[in-house]
Amino acid sequence: MEEENLLEQRVRDRERKLLKKINSSLVRIEAGEYGFCQETGDPIGLPRLLARPTAELSIEAQEKHERLEKLYAD
Repeated sequence: MEEENLLEQRVRDRERKLLKKINSSLVRIEAGEYGFCQETGDPIGLPRLLARPTAELSIEAQEKHERLEKLYAD
């Protein structure tokens, strides 16, 4: 039972985070900023947006962030 509760909490947390990202994307659509990298201002590729419609960073910028996170996490 405890495991089920933990799993349910994780699912709800994931859904809550996704809803925030969706709302952020809707705001960017209204502002005319959707589809552009928030870090570089470059267009985010269509394949990336199709795979992850809430993407805020281009592939290159996202990879850079992930490398930095890994570097400082170690």
